[in-house]
Amino acid sequence: MKTWSEMRAFPLAIRLLLVNQLGVNIGFYLLIPYLATHLGADLGMSAAVVGIVLGVRNLSQQGLFILGGSAADRLGARGVIIAGCALRTVGFALFALGDGLPVLLAASILSGLAGALFNPAVRAYLAAEAGDRKAEAFALFNIFATTGALVGPMIGSALLLVDFRASALTAAAIFALLTAAQAVVLPAREVPASKGSVLGDWREVLANRAFLAFSLAMVGMFTMENQLYLLLPDGARRATGWDGAAGIVFLVGTLANLTLQMRITRSLKERGSRARWVAVGLALMGVAFVPPMAVAGTSGTGGGGVGGAALALVPVLAGSLLLYVGVMIAQPFVMELIPEFGRAELTGTYFGIFYVVSGIAAAVGNTVVGWAMDAGGHGGAAWLPWACCLAFGLLSAAGVGWLHRLRALPVRAVVVTV
Repeated sequence: MKTWSEMRAFPLAIRLLLVNQLGVNIGFYLLIPYLATHLGADLGMSAAVVGIVLGVRNLSQQGLFILGGSAADRLGARGVIIAGCALRTVGFALFALGDGLPVLLAASILSGLAGALFNPAVRAYLAAEAGDRKAEAFALFNIFATTGALVGPMIGSALLLVDFRASALTAAAIFALLTAAQAVVLPAREVPASKGSVLGDWREVLANRAFLAFSLAMVGMFTMENQLYLLLPDGARRATGWDGAAGIVFLVGTLANLTLQMRITRSLKERGSRARWVAVGLALMGVAFVPPMAVAGTSGTGGGGVGGAALALVPVLAGSLLLYVGVMIAQPFVMELIPEFGRAELTGTYFGIFYVVSGIAAAVGNTVVGWAMDAGGHGGAAWLPWACCLAFGLLSAAGVGWLHRLRALPVRAVVVTV
């Protein structure tokens, strides 16, 4: 109930963007997790070709965030959001309509470019509309995004009982509806005249050393968040011997997010600095990998029937809950800090470059975790990937704490009333 009352307290534009993010994640996650299986099993493509198609989609998104951010600043976030959703409608429809490699590559590029457009634009629009309630707005944003990431795969798995094309067309239809809703409801805002060139904007942001250091410190947050889709589901399956155990991880986390996110953000906002809570959240995210690490590699996975499987799952669920809580603590304040590093006219550019820098860094981090999973499996050191994630969390927390001690991070303005 508190989530809905908080949502109603915001203007219509923000409420639409929250619903938009729910729809975006439902549409994305009902399709993309099953794309590799479709390409390999249904279309008979080699692992190398599957990797190329998936890599092109990821590169199109991660590498072009900076363009989406600049477009939001110079053309207006509303138009960029609408264009991004429209492009993803076309991209996902192409996945349904074409089986040839050129069509699939075009679909990957369009769907990736779409994310590069609307992701920074949505956050820039949200930051501008929320005013001094940015933390609460981004907390709600996290709730809707997490819920969509849970619901999407459930719908996708049901649609796959028909075929992959049904999933792709459903995802395209969702993005088409979002595009229409934004065009009708999302109010346009006057865009200030730009000063200088786009390259000048990028140079200004990239010259902000404190912002770049903060973005690199977030490598831990993004790397650890990604383990909700890699390491933790794998740990749940290994612990229980049941593939469906991964779904329990997402369900428990989403329920915790729905019930705790707003309480946590509202409670912490007025208690201490944002940098402090970002560091605490990152440290807690790292500590979340200790319970599963303590039982990693133990024998008897799933032994002892349902009771034994449930008992074996407890450390993984405990770690997942801690990870979700850490995200709930840190993420709203991270999103609130980003636009405050520079001029309001460059909010989109700051978000765009933040996601480029941290995305590349997180890709490196995920590579390290993947290597640790392989090395640990072959060398009898099942604890190794969990230890890597613990190190990422503690190092990122230390990095934010160091920046805070240097007074390099934006400080919330104090409003004095007379």
